[in-house]
Amino acid sequence: MESNYKNLVVWQKPMVLTLNIYKIVKKLPKEEMFALSDQMRRVAVSFPSNIAEGCGKRLQGELKYFLRIASGSAAELETQMQICLNLGYLQSEDIEESLSLLHEVEKMLNSFMNSKKLSSAN
Repeated sequence: MESNYKNLVVWQKPMVLTLNIYKIVKKLPKEEMFALSDQMRRVAVSFPSNIAEGCGKRLQGELKYFLRIASGSAAELETQMQICLNLGYLQSEDIEESLSLLHEVEKMLNSFMNSKKLSSAN
């Protein structure tokens, strides 16, 4: 189990994604400031936070649990970006980079969770 999460690319990339999301939500209408925009910021922050928390746990089973939560956050964030597109709040080019990064990190999370190192975790 990796104790220094800051060295993990699977943590570093969601941190970049979080910054991207903070920039993106500034484009949302003011009436979404306490709804969709707030929710997107929260889930973006929870994504790398859960990876860090899992890495700080002593048991592999706990790490895997928090990685699953982070994976769920990724799906939630993708859904929220799609909602923004569907409502016409954002254009494809607004979220293209973030979606690409999100998909990359999802693959990394899956690989990390399925790695030999974690396969014996509870």
